[in-house]
Amino acid sequence: MRRDGSGLRADDLAGSWWLDQLWPRGQVQPANASAALLRGLRARLEITPQGDQLQLCNAVSLGALDLCFRGPGRLTGTRPLLQFQFDVLTLSLAGKTLLERRLPAPAAGRMPFFALLGRSPGGWLAARGRGGGLALWRLRGPKPPGHTAPAS
Repeated sequence: MRRDGSGLRADDLAGSWWLDQLWPRGQVQPANASAALLRGLRARLEITPQGDQLQLCNAVSLGALDLCFRGPGRLTGTRPLLQFQFDVLTLSLAGKTLLERRLPAPAAGRMPFFALLGRSPGGWLAARGRGGGLALWRLRGPKPPGHTAPAS
């Protein structure tokens, strides 16, 4: 499996993935308190295929207040890696944009990524981040309640 990779394609990633569990690098036990806090903030990763690229929104919400880091992503390699760059930060209230800021590009060779480990037909996605932590998300449909999709 490690050598062959997960075989995931862009279409396999489409949807709104809500954070379920986190394991810090090198830990056997999940970080229950951190994961519970992030679940309470409706932490999610929204992935939308757009041609040969993906559009990502990594977001949290507190009531009607929504904070979203968004930008392009792409699958690389056969395992594959989901490489991405968040280039815009958006803060919105009840679907109305309050603040939108451009973000600087990451340093060369420091592009963030998720090594996609697997996805179940039942709706979970597991990935390891650049820092070595493991995250487990659950598919919650095309978009979360009360959230407006980011503009392209």
